[in-house]
Amino acid sequence: MLVILFCIVLLILLVSWARLNPFLAFLLVSIVAGLMLGIPINKVTASVQKGMGDILGGLLIIICLGAMLGKLVAASGAAQKIAEVLVNAVGQKYIQWALVVAGFIIGIPLFYGIGFVLMVPLIFSVVYKYKLPAVFIGLPMIASLSVTHGFLPPHPSPSALVVLFHANMATTFVYGLLIAIPAIILAGPVFAQFLKKIPSEPLATFRAEEMPADKLPSGFISFFTALLPVMLLMLTAFFPYMGVKDQKILNAMAFLGDPSIVMLIALIVATYTLGIKQGRSMSTIAVNFTDAVKDIALILLIIAGSGAFKEVLTTSGVSNQIADSLKSFNMPPLVLGWVIAAIIRISLGSATVAGLTAAGIVASLVVTEHVNPNLMVLSIGAGSLAFSHVNDSGFWLFKEYFNLSIKDTFRSWSVMESLVSVIGLAGVLIINLFV
Repeated sequence: MLVILFCIVLLILLVSWARLNPFLAFLLVSIVAGLMLGIPINKVTASVQKGMGDILGGLLIIICLGAMLGKLVAASGAAQKIAEVLVNAVGQKYIQWALVVAGFIIGIPLFYGIGFVLMVPLIFSVVYKYKLPAVFIGLPMIASLSVTHGFLPPHPSPSALVVLFHANMATTFVYGLLIAIPAIILAGPVFAQFLKKIPSEPLATFRAEEMPADKLPSGFISFFTALLPVMLLMLTAFFPYMGVKDQKILNAMAFLGDPSIVMLIALIVATYTLGIKQGRSMSTIAVNFTDAVKDIALILLIIAGSGAFKEVLTTSGVSNQIADSLKSFNMPPLVLGWVIAAIIRISLGSATVAGLTAAGIVASLVVTEHVNPNLMVLSIGAGSLAFSHVNDSGFWLFKEYFNLSIKDTFRSWSVMESLVSVIGLAGVLIINLFV
């Protein structure tokens, strides 16, 4: 624990005090952590490379294609049109709530990283058009994405925990909804009231000059194109429950439902609907795509660095040591599951790793102590969201996209994640009194 604490403090100092590039800071700290935690010297670099590959393997295509789609949505005027339609529908006073609802609906079928990349252009279009504080408007929507990621199947961690604890998927989802709604409201719009003065100049790649009304795409084309990835993912997610038995069709839908393929299809459609159909040349569109990738290159490197740090800590076996030392604590099983998941999350940075590691330790308690398995899924899910900081890729996604200082990212993102985690545990304990 002292080694982990030292490495986290070193990382913060290198980035904030020494002003070192975050990717280089992650690289140096990952190597130092590997050596201090006893990983053989000839395997440290292999762990670093594996961690980078694992995290980028799942995110590289999605983030790059998402950035290209976001750039096109912004440059074509579609984001401006979406913002106008939303504000006209609910009024500028309630735009934050409209975005929260949109984020929650979109967050149910989408993985967090995909949802984040898809929704950021929409957030920034509202921010720029109506001159609103970026963190105040954006954080509640990001909170709704985070809550669905931690609490609700079909996301990876809660889905895996349902299987591990032999819980009921539908019951877990219903309990998760009961907890998710107050968690989103309190950690989102309510908490955001205290963040109006945080300075933020979001990434320029999603900022487009305001266009005259007659040059904008239609509302239908704008919403359809921006939300096409969500519609495709929802369609393919529900397809297996439609009674189709033909394996070839099922395989084809599984292929089309892969997030990378979904984003590629969406970008191809957007290239036509928001590009060629609007009279833009392919050379102009290609320049937009190139600019989008340039703008997110550093973000990709930082995420890769966080993956390297997480892998070094995982390879060292430190998560198992933390869990074993907590096993002897005499506390209610639902609270113990939350505590173990929270400490592993704070130490390693990965919500999924924290959730699955904690589940392996408390699995036997669910049977011996007759704990409600659906609530244990949610308790561990809540713990796995606790205090995201510099070793979590989500921290850096939020920081870099919103162009915040580390201090302000802690004040906004880290506190929001901690509120979600604590409110989640409180919700689990309240439901446990009645079931």
